[in-house]
Amino acid sequence: MADTSQLTSGVAERYASSLFELALEAGAIDTVAADLKRFQAMIDESADLKRLVLSPVFTADQQLAAISALSAKAGIAGLTGNFLRVVTANRRLFAISGMISAYTLLVARHRGEVTADVASAHALSEEQQNELKEALKSVTGKTVLLNVTVDPSLLGGLIVKVGSRQIDTSLRTKLSTLKLALKEVG
Repeated sequence: MADTSQLTSGVAERYASSLFELALEAGAIDTVAADLKRFQAMIDESADLKRLVLSPVFTADQQLAAISALSAKAGIAGLTGNFLRVVTANRRLFAISGMISAYTLLVARHRGEVTADVASAHALSEEQQNELKEALKSVTGKTVLLNVTVDPSLLGGLIVKVGSRQIDTSLRTKLSTLKLALKEVG
């Protein structure tokens, strides 16, 4: 039996790649990205929409009617609206979140950008974020976009993830390391 997450990922990447090529030809990369971001926000905010997207119980016609109506109401038209209808008609709506993520990565790669996931114990000021961006840019050689979250359990410091690399300078980790070292000594 195939790993379903890998199957979903492959489907998502193929659809996202096709959408990106069409958006590039049409000069609509940013418009499509904004529409997809809005659609993902709708999914995240609505349990009913999430159920419609993920459940195989709904027929393709039911999903298509609902997605068409939601797209029209949200002002998602043109290339993105057509894309959502094709995905729905092809019974691939279950992978739409993966498609949106894959499209976002393609856009970032096209622009020479990389996203860094940053967890900090306290909210970072604009100046601190700019310093972090510059430091990461010097390491990666690319423009860095920050995805900052606040996690008070870190106590202090940061956890920064860029691609497959992670830098953990959090006080929580340092205390855990110290605690383990003290257990070994005693």
